Amino acid sequence: MEYRTLGRTGLRVSEIGLGGEWFNGLTAQQSAAIVDAAQEKGINYIDIFMPQAPTRSHLGLALEGRREQFILQGHLCTVFEDGQYTRTWDIEKTKRSFEDLLERLHTNYIDVGMIHYVDSEEDFRTVFEGPVLAYAKELKQSGVIRHIGMSSHNPHIALKAVESGIVDVLMFSINPAYDMESAETDIYDLMEFKGMEKGGLVVDEARQRLYSACEAAGVAITVMKPLGAGTLLKAESSPFGVALTVPQCIQYCLDRNGVKVVIVGCHTVEEVLEAAKYYDTPAPERSYAHIFSAGNAIHMTGRCMYCNHCQPCPAHIDIAAVTKFLDLAAQQDSVPETVAQHYWSLSATADDCLMCGKCEPNCPFGVKIRDNMARARTMFAHSRKR
Repeated sequence: MEYRTLGRTGLRVSEIGLGGEWFNGLTAQQSAAIVDAAQEKGINYIDIFMPQAPTRSHLGLALEGRREQFILQGHLCTVFEDGQYTRTWDIEKTKRSFEDLLERLHTNYIDVGMIHYVDSEEDFRTVFEGPVLAYAKELKQSGVIRHIGMSSHNPHIALKAVESGIVDVLMFSINPAYDMESAETDIYDLMEFKGMEKGGLVVDEARQRLYSACEAAGVAITVMKPLGAGTLLKAESSPFGVALTVPQCIQYCLDRNGVKVVIVGCHTVEEVLEAAKYYDTPAPERSYAHIFSAGNAIHMTGRCMYCNHCQPCPAHIDIAAVTKFLDLAAQQDSVPETVAQHYWSLSATADDCLMCGKCEPNCPFGVKIRDNMARARTMFAHSRKR
């Protein structure tokens, strides 16, 4: 494992980090096995935004006796309400959830306190002019969090945070496909990829400015969505028409200015080991230049990243799970039996969708969720659970 300095924080962090999102649904033993594998491979950076009590408790048990060997990036403003994850700017809910995080992780501090998911001008004003940032500063002054961070998918908003001088760490979505999107001020606007000019990849100017500004200011970037939720790993789902490997995706991110940690979501020990294979992969095999050679039209905005930022859902649908099974089924001539079984085992399916549209403004990737729910209803209708 190679290590980098996390910008002006001075922390030494592994180039590959562990994304805690996929700890959801795992047992305490499974969670511990993933942390064991990460530690064995030298991974020392863990991100956790999930507010679910079992997920936090299981990770806390896994960290027991070795908390100091890991650098934790823990999120403020994520809560678990009415049976589902959601983001909140309510300061009392934020405080209760963060205190719960500390208690369940069996720690009295978080290395990077990440203000969660700030993507619009309204989000920015609410956070930076209100009690959320004041609370983060109080936590930092008392040593409960050591450094303030912020997560975003919008390069314009992220740049404002960097220029504020307050944020030490930026969690940002980076992969080859996203970097070819043109950034709009409103993250919810449909964005088109610029494509590629002769001579190489054209990174969107707003993103390029952001990455360079981070490097210059000593604001460290921790990368989310480096694999595009797996879409980049298969030719049939990659917007480039060719598949990338995990090492190629990691290499791409590490080559960006300001990037210090590439956070890979791992649901199994095998996925941890797959990410760590980056260091066993020869440099020519980590090259990603081939994906741009065809000059294909690129379209990635509108693809579900399975992040569940669209929640809460009034019908209690796990939208990411439904969409994931829809995507799996769509790649086959007929719905595989195992996919149908998993789909119908969900506590709520697309059949329960109210078509209210409350989810869609929450999606940072412009996904037409109601269209996906309608497609899922039709696709899985013939395999209805008896």
